[in-house]
Amino acid sequence: MFLEKLQSFWNFKLVTFASGDQISVGQAITVLVFLVLAVKLGRMLSRMLARHLQRKSVDAQAVQTIEMISYWVFLVLVVITAMGMLQLPISHLAFISGAIAVGVGFGAQNIINNLISSWILMSEKPVRIGDYIEVDQYAGTVERIGNRSTRIKRFDGVHIMVPNSQMLEKIVVNWTLVGKKFRTAVRVGVAYGTAVDRVEALLTEAALAQREVLAHPAPMVVFEEFGASALIFDLHVWCDTADGAELRGIRSSIRFTIEKLFRENDIEIAYPHTDVHLSAAKPLDVRLHAVEPESSEPQRPAT
Repeated sequence: MFLEKLQSFWNFKLVTFASGDQISVGQAITVLVFLVLAVKLGRMLSRMLARHLQRKSVDAQAVQTIEMISYWVFLVLVVITAMGMLQLPISHLAFISGAIAVGVGFGAQNIINNLISSWILMSEKPVRIGDYIEVDQYAGTVERIGNRSTRIKRFDGVHIMVPNSQMLEKIVVNWTLVGKKFRTAVRVGVAYGTAVDRVEALLTEAALAQREVLAHPAPMVVFEEFGASALIFDLHVWCDTADGAELRGIRSSIRFTIEKLFRENDIEIAYPHTDVHLSAAKPLDVRLHAVEPESSEPQRPAT
């Protein structure tokens, strides 16, 4: 009895097309299980292919492109196989495409937009894996360009997921699009009266003391301005690094070296101060008054 009911349910016709083709509950369940297992298998196989290519020292951008293409080709084959299991002719693709269009109209616009944007990013390569970029107020290294979003790792280890559509619509600053060289600057102020040529030589020496700083292009010292309480200098250097966190460490090392060289050469690093000049027709009467410390004992009221 139970087997008869189960068989009746399994053979129950869900959909009947105008051509006479039918889809039963059993076919639908079989195809659904097949799709779930096939999608997981496709993702596993594409990742195995990517790991194999990485071991062969293939470029990271090419590895991810091959992984994405192989995954989607596998999905297309899975869909065609599923249609064969349902015994659906190619003419019924119009019905399926119509259903997909309805789904897009009800909220899949962003998903399709991000998917198409991922293919544009992979083909035009305005942003590549390993690039150091800035998007809005976020900055970090690109780790992965997925189907929906791009994963960026900041220097403090935090991962940021940016939708692929925003990578094309917003202003993106790519520090390493052409080369892996960064330009950075360190500002320092010295006291008035300091020999500026000596300051220039010491700043250049401090820059070249860092192994990451390039000799070509050479470090450049700019006498920026006469400040309110200091002579302001900017030290511009080019660094051979593609990591924003490492760049912070380079600037810190340069500042340590500047402080050491200035101290050894008796050059004062200026700090904000104010000079007060008094002019009077006769001598000023200046008196110092001692302030009595307050007693911790409570005062008694006067009687």
